[in-house]
Amino acid sequence: MPVTETLVPARVVSAYQQWWRDVQLGVQNLTLHGLRSLLTMLGMIFGVAAVVAMLSIGAGAKQKVMAFIEQMGVRNLIVEAKETTDWQAHSRIRKISPGLTFQDYRVIRDDLSGIVASTPRKRMTPSKILPKSQQDIPVLYGVNPSYQQIAGLHLLMGRFFSQDDEEDGEPVCVMGATARWSLFGSSDPIGQYIKVNEQWFRVIGVVTPQLSAQTEGSAVAAQDVNNILYVPLNAALLRLEDSYSDVRDEIDGIYLNLHDSSDISEASQVVRAILDKSHHGADDFSIIVPAELLAEQRRTEQMFNAVMVAIASISLLVGGIGIMNIMLASILERTREIGLRRAVGARQFDIVRQFVVEATMISFAGGTIGVIFGFFISRLIAWLAGWSTIVTPGSIVLAFLVSISVGLLFGIYPATKAARLDPVEAIRYE
Repeated sequence: MPVTETLVPARVVSAYQQWWRDVQLGVQNLTLHGLRSLLTMLGMIFGVAAVVAMLSIGAGAKQKVMAFIEQMGVRNLIVEAKETTDWQAHSRIRKISPGLTFQDYRVIRDDLSGIVASTPRKRMTPSKILPKSQQDIPVLYGVNPSYQQIAGLHLLMGRFFSQDDEEDGEPVCVMGATARWSLFGSSDPIGQYIKVNEQWFRVIGVVTPQLSAQTEGSAVAAQDVNNILYVPLNAALLRLEDSYSDVRDEIDGIYLNLHDSSDISEASQVVRAILDKSHHGADDFSIIVPAELLAEQRRTEQMFNAVMVAIASISLLVGGIGIMNIMLASILERTREIGLRRAVGARQFDIVRQFVVEATMISFAGGTIGVIFGFFISRLIAWLAGWSTIVTPGSIVLAFLVSISVGLLFGIYPATKAARLDPVEAIRYE
């Protein structure tokens, strides 16, 4: 036991000293040919930077989309009417389907269990509005007071309209953040009046800013949810109409908030069955399930990240080939040195370790510079394009580990080739 206790530390110290000498020798060789070392690192630098930047774009987009879907409510189920402003198309649909109606809403509410809150929606786009809007004219939502709970609206000032306001069809409205700034700027809108078409509405509240969908062609249409005026449903039905009211459904949306998110998929099937029956299979509605959108988005994000990393890894592959070429050239330059080391007792493993350490150091330095470069690229993209970019620790670790792995992989062949040189022939090499 005493012999083993004295030998083990000695072996550890000896191995540490050998690795440390190789590191020092590697630093000396890299600094001796500084420009060549930098050019060798370029492929690795750009590859790591590309991985970090692309993953930061993906993470930023993911955060915005996920936040928007979660804002829609993972326990919500939304029915949207597929309306058209074309009279002929509207007439063809009306021959087989009455469109989305209050009767549909009542049947769904009575037949579907677990509903915590619900509301129909009547959406209109005013032809004119006073005060004059500085941006697009706000869209008007006629909804029940329960919409505040369903949509998770938080009030910045004032209050939301009550059930009494709804029953009496009071001409009151609650403004989205964009609508408030567009119509009233920085002044206090509470108590002010807005003329929508020919009807005056009194502002009683302003909601906090919300995230908006940014893309078309998905289940969620692109819309600025902050540029909305919320009014009691009865007020919208009794006091307002727009130029397309004759070709609109009785209602154009139904919002349902369920008790348990695990029942959402089953509930959506029940709602679809009810509407398919009453609409005679006209397919003039769509059902949006935010919980399913969230799960689908997560799967899409994983695929997107995999593709982005694969594309960016091509640069890392090119960088690895550059490292291998330089290491092979370095072997030719240092053939006599390798021969002398072998002649004085250096093992093949010692030669392999020396060149692998150098290749790893090139990858390590290139990876470090690439991470820093990638961080600045992501910030530059965010500044120039206005995109949301997030550099996550995971992307940094992934890019760094891949760069080190590439360095090891492409450094092994040159190191093995150097170790197999015949010492006598190597010493004679000119």
